[in-house]
Amino acid sequence: MPGNMPGNQLAPDILDTDPTDVLAAERAHLARSRQALKAMREHAQSLSADAAGDWVSQQVLQSLLDQRVAALADHPDTPLFFGRLDRDAGDDLPATVYVGRRHVHDGNSRPLVIDWRAPVSRAFYQASPADPMGVRLRRRFGYHGGELTAYEDEPLARGGRIGPSRILTEEIERPRTGPMRDIVATIQPDQDEIVRASLATTVCVQGAPGTGKTAVGLHRAAYLLFTHRERLSRTGVMIVGPNRAFLSYISSVLPALGEVKVDQTTVADLLGDHSAPEDPAVAAIKGSARMAAVLERALWMHIVKPTEGLVYTKGAYRFRVADYEVREIVASLRGTTRYNPGRAALAQRLAHMVLVRMEQRGESPDDRVQDAVARSKPVKALVDQVWPKLTPAQVLFRLFTEPEFLARAARSDLSPAEQEMLIWRKPYRSWKSAKWSAADAALLDELADLMERTPSLGHLVVDEAQDLSEMQLRALGRRCRTGSATVLGDLAQGTTPWSAGSWTAVLEHLGQDGGEVTELTLGFRVPREILDYAARLLPAIAPDLSPPRSLRPGVGSLSVRRGAAVADAVREALGKEGSIGVIVPDAMVEEVSRSLDGLAHTVLGPDSVEEHRLVVVPATLAKGLEYDHVVVVEPADIVSAEPRGLARLYVVLTRAVTSLTVLHDKPLPAQLT
Repeated sequence: MPGNMPGNQLAPDILDTDPTDVLAAERAHLARSRQALKAMREHAQSLSADAAGDWVSQQVLQSLLDQRVAALADHPDTPLFFGRLDRDAGDDLPATVYVGRRHVHDGNSRPLVIDWRAPVSRAFYQASPADPMGVRLRRRFGYHGGELTAYEDEPLARGGRIGPSRILTEEIERPRTGPMRDIVATIQPDQDEIVRASLATTVCVQGAPGTGKTAVGLHRAAYLLFTHRERLSRTGVMIVGPNRAFLSYISSVLPALGEVKVDQTTVADLLGDHSAPEDPAVAAIKGSARMAAVLERALWMHIVKPTEGLVYTKGAYRFRVADYEVREIVASLRGTTRYNPGRAALAQRLAHMVLVRMEQRGESPDDRVQDAVARSKPVKALVDQVWPKLTPAQVLFRLFTEPEFLARAARSDLSPAEQEMLIWRKPYRSWKSAKWSAADAALLDELADLMERTPSLGHLVVDEAQDLSEMQLRALGRRCRTGSATVLGDLAQGTTPWSAGSWTAVLEHLGQDGGEVTELTLGFRVPREILDYAARLLPAIAPDLSPPRSLRPGVGSLSVRRGAAVADAVREALGKEGSIGVIVPDAMVEEVSRSLDGLAHTVLGPDSVEEHRLVVVPATLAKGLEYDHVVVVEPADIVSAEPRGLARLYVVLTRAVTSLTVLHDKPLPAQLT
């Protein structure tokens, strides 16, 4: 309902305004804005790419027009604007501006809604009575679906105190089903500082559960695309998440903000979806940054010292390049270029030496002759002998099958025991038939970059970065070596054998040493009662982290039950509004799903995209997801299932935004009792 929270210091003219008249006027502005957006979309649809000259230009222009039309889509269930600023006019904009998800203007180019990313909109998130930023009044709107239902006024120009916003609180706590929503209406000042950080700055966010770090990272990507549209449209922005289920969960956020052309992928999809089983101890060795030096040596060890010169025959003449000259060329190229360009350069250098001999005989060869010599059989044979053509898989296969070769490449970087662990006990017949693990994927990518330079993006967003190995971080770092990154995660939620111990080390391996580390500890989503319960695990899993705090008391949100049936707890949750996640040990997924027979539900898989109100979630896939109501089954089994089981349990216990029910037959972990 319209009105203001108690404690707000209201100006007399605001108090005297009839709320019904205010709502009617604001609804009228919303209707005009929606009609204007429709007109903008129809205009974009009417444009033709036929005016472009050639066929390629037409295709490029049509793609841009299609993206423009998609970005102008109106979502009836989503508010077109969520705030208003009454300002001291000092620019070309109106004194009253409406802040929303995208810019909308009328037929005379007058702005009806200002994009939340525009500089003027910053005051909506940052202004306060202490620093009003030229704003006299901030108005927040409440919506049901796409219909405006309420408003709150916050006068900023007269100082005083502004109480908590009921509309803001209700929006944060609103139950949901389906994918993650954007948070443009609820971004807090400390989050806004991160979102609006400059493109040149790499930001690392240590975020406790419920602090909105994932949403902040996505909104920063949207902000950078808005602010640096031309540059990033060329160089690209990529979102990297832990698994496809997570990407499905966040997939709607950027399109809702008008950004429809952003690559979203996982580390596995980016580096190669290799899934051969592997001992965690072996994977940890492969994930160490020490492997980078081993791989580099292994690659360059394939170059053989030339023992013979080159003889090139043309007609009745023979042109010779002495063996010592070949050695000098190889020595000058080795280590100064990537492997494949070096190989190509060797052929050209040899051909150039032949051309010098031709010129000494009085001939006048040109570049075409040099290219022909470089492709000739004698040159190709010598290059293949000295600088053989290789693939990353060939090099890695040799490392894992030849102990002597591995020892030469490893030197002192790997101990003899570690080298022995890396050697395959049952080697594959060849590199072509080898099955690679997830840890191998990062090694293959490192070798590929040593052979050919990996293209760099303009900006990279990496979520759950604490779970990435040093070699995986190096692989991602190559993809933003000329750009910047947003690194998101929580050291307390590290569940892999190589989980990071510090963000400084993460940034170093990412190649972004100058990045800024910031911490979000104030939660808005997870109730305090639930967060405090989960935080009992922190001394065991991340003793150096500050305990998270929550703005929401959540009294009565936690229930711990022994011997209770899963189906009963689920039926109780179904009686409430919102989504329900039943998080279970991976080994119990089928059993729990069968126990819910008769209750419509789905089981979350690594590639799940299906939406359902009730979902059975394997514990290993819960990271990054949120549900209004969470039922956790048998914490002891979650802990015992993996070496970092306590960290996994911490993840699981912090997925709820309204209620958490913990069911157990076995004794709870000691830290919880």
